[in-house]
Amino acid sequence: MVIGGFGIVAVALVVLVILVLFAGIKTVPQGYRYTVQRFGRYIRTLEPGLNLIVPFVETIGARMNVMEQVLAVPTQEVITRDNASISADAVAFFQVLNAAQAAYQITNLESAILNLTKTNIRSVMGSMDLDELLSNRDAINDRLLRVVDDAVQPWGIKVTRVEIKDIQPPKDLVDAMGRQMKAEREKRAQVLEAEGLRNAQILRAEGAKQAAVLQAEGQREAAFRNAEARERLAEAEAKATRVVSEAIAEGNVQAINYFVAQKYTEALAAIGTAGNSKIVLMPMEASSILGSLSGIGAIAREVFGDNSDGSTSPQSPRPRPGSARTTPSINPQPPRES
Repeated sequence: MVIGGFGIVAVALVVLVILVLFAGIKTVPQGYRYTVQRFGRYIRTLEPGLNLIVPFVETIGARMNVMEQVLAVPTQEVITRDNASISADAVAFFQVLNAAQAAYQITNLESAILNLTKTNIRSVMGSMDLDELLSNRDAINDRLLRVVDDAVQPWGIKVTRVEIKDIQPPKDLVDAMGRQMKAEREKRAQVLEAEGLRNAQILRAEGAKQAAVLQAEGQREAAFRNAEARERLAEAEAKATRVVSEAIAEGNVQAINYFVAQKYTEALAAIGTAGNSKIVLMPMEASSILGSLSGIGAIAREVFGDNSDGSTSPQSPRPRPGSARTTPSINPQPPRES
């Protein structure tokens, strides 16, 4: 079958249309933005999805990644304000917000952000002391983020985070810091120990004070009770003496015998329990004690006299006729040793 000239032209037109359609249809993946240039000039930005451009007139300029990206900052040598040399590295996170500005305002975007971050790390960390660098890492991150983000804003870039990963002082400086920390901890331990000893002494002193107060109160209470007991004992003795005196005045011989016997036995008990007595020789027979008591009773009868009707009155002693009266001895002589 022979195809004529018209058929060849039609096939060529169909192929050309297909090529034009393929050239004018552009698919942009999610997370990217494409810039469109017409005769080399930026005119618009293609969003993710299916887009149409004018073939052979409009072309794709830059394919920009608008997802958040991470940029590792290599180790930098920094001299602090107190002339300490340290090494620090960091990591930066950024995102393209305006694809056209990021494509046409700066050449080699990642290199520019990297060098800008390195420069600001030296500036920020060099304006601080070593102790501030080691203890205020969050403040360093905030300052770096603010400075770098302001610098890249004309490029259509948003720096989301700048984090210092590691700060490495020199080895001799680390050793000196370790000795300083050890000295500070030892000082703190000594201070705490001294405060503990002081508190313990204060507590012991307060305890001794309270014990002395309680002991004094106890002694005062004991003295008061002893005095009260002695007073009651004295009252009891006075009452007993008064009763005995009244009984003697009435001529009751049994009362005086009881009184004399009681005092006699108390004297014997005091002699037997004396601390300075080693050996005590004295008659302990009951007959001697009873004989003494009988003699005392006889003396009382002679003194007060007896009445037949049981009533007695005090009389003056009368001497008996005849020989002189012999009074039995209360304390008889000890027996001689053979």
